[in-house]
Amino acid sequence: MRQRKLAASAAALTVMLAVPLLGPATAGAAVEATGPAVTAKPAAADLAQEPRAMGEVILNVDYQVQETGYWCGPAAVRIALSARGIYRSQADLAAELGTHTGGTDWIGQVTRVLSNYVGWYETKEMPNDPPTQAQKDLLWRDIVLNINNNYPIVANIVAPPGNQPPGYPPNQTIYHYFTVIGYNDIDRTVLIADPASFGGYQFYWLTFDQLASLIPPKGYSA
Repeated sequence: MRQRKLAASAAALTVMLAVPLLGPATAGAAVEATGPAVTAKPAAADLAQEPRAMGEVILNVDYQVQETGYWCGPAAVRIALSARGIYRSQADLAAELGTHTGGTDWIGQVTRVLSNYVGWYETKEMPNDPPTQAQKDLLWRDIVLNINNNYPIVANIVAPPGNQPPGYPPNQTIYHYFTVIGYNDIDRTVLIADPASFGGYQFYWLTFDQLASLIPPKGYSA
């Protein structure tokens, strides 16, 4: 296991994705929703068979759409663990994470559960928005190190209108967890396995700079 770095503050609070609203909205709070389980994008088995572009490293995972509107955390953790040959139900992981109807409160809960199964993982906070160059450099190093060693990254993101992954509802800020399962070190892109499946986008590439802009002020497990 790598040397333990500074852990995140437990005071950080994360709430999850937001479509459709499951009740009256309150200031600073949102809830998460699953997108349609469309399979227009490559399934995990198909993705593993696709030819690799130069510079690509992609992990083989078992993908699932999140089973409730607030289980993106459990689903993202399940995807990450599947790369290690560990298959737990989303319901079991939700219980272990302490996920409730508002979501999974803090990235540190994700780190704890991942570490309980495979060790390795640490919580990395990115409180600055935009992130500092040092935070971006650490994120890229973590992506390369983790993926090269078959450990996907679970990221807690905030995606406002104008800065969203493909398929996301464009008029809402989305609070979410997804899993980073690959990278390309030539064009500096990252491959996302997204349990929300918004618009049927289950796997998609993002530029590294966009990923780095989506994580603040939350964090990731790597």
